[in-house]
Amino acid sequence: MRAARIRHGMWITAVAGCIVASVTAAQASEVSGLPDAPRHAFVTAEDLSDRYAANRRYLDEAAAAARRMDDGDRARALGALAAADRNFLDVSAEGDGRAVEVLGDLAHAQRIALLVPGSDTTVDTFDHLGSRHGSVGGGIRALHHQMRLLDPGTRIAVIGWYGYRAPRTKSRDAVTPARAREGGRLLRDQLHRLRELNPGASVTLLCHSYGSVVCAEAVRGTDRRVQSGLTGIAVFGSPGMDAGSASELGIRVPFWAGRGSRDWISHVPHVQLPLLSGSVGFGADPAAADFGARSLPTGDSPHGDYLRPGSLSLRNIALISLGRSAQVSHG
Repeated sequence: MRAARIRHGMWITAVAGCIVASVTAAQASEVSGLPDAPRHAFVTAEDLSDRYAANRRYLDEAAAAARRMDDGDRARALGALAAADRNFLDVSAEGDGRAVEVLGDLAHAQRIALLVPGSDTTVDTFDHLGSRHGSVGGGIRALHHQMRLLDPGTRIAVIGWYGYRAPRTKSRDAVTPARAREGGRLLRDQLHRLRELNPGASVTLLCHSYGSVVCAEAVRGTDRRVQSGLTGIAVFGSPGMDAGSASELGIRVPFWAGRGSRDWISHVPHVQLPLLSGSVGFGADPAAADFGARSLPTGDSPHGDYLRPGSLSLRNIALISLGRSAQVSHG
């Protein structure tokens, strides 16, 4: 009990430091002379290729602008995203940016896995989503490959959804639900659009770290149009979901939660405390037995590597995304 109080006290002190640090934190890379990000109307199946091409042109132009400003890191990141074999539903290079990448045939997929990343995601770090190992595209490519290996006969698509303003880890935004509430609304909109684009697809939400708070906001009390398209939710490395239990969220599909044995987030107290005009922390641990989620075995995965090629966590997350719950390992 005393050790727990000490951890909570240290956490509160760290939170206070984050709040102070966030006031003076350096801003994200701002590139002068950027072209305007494409503004797309609702996309249909027939429009997808045109939308991908327009976003690729924008990324090329934005990378060129970054090079003119001698911002080599941003230029390299944008240049990698602009590769001819990559397709984006949405992109922006302003500030921390925005990027929603699609792998596979989205319009005709039978199963869609949508990954919502957590803190510190920017266009510069987008290629590390879920894994810091492997090829360009990080974990979403590893997931796409694993799903195809496990079920080559199913048409699949994987989406890396950096469609919200992810907080920085060392900021007050990372320990409050404000960014998640905004992100949850945007994610709900994305799920609506997917439902209209491909009404027959089964969609699984994969929620990493702070992204699990975003997912909670998106599905909490959501309407039937979203619920009817969802067939599963998996959260991993979660700081909490701003809820006391799965039933409080109203989740009506298979819901999984796990945390790797080497994930530093296990040292973060799963509490929610009043602070100033709001609160800090996200409450109960979704991976705890009494939260009400199914256990997602994730082995020894560290916090940023749940989609590492060859890992237990990647295989189980792929099986959940394919709707093959009975084959998920038990440890």
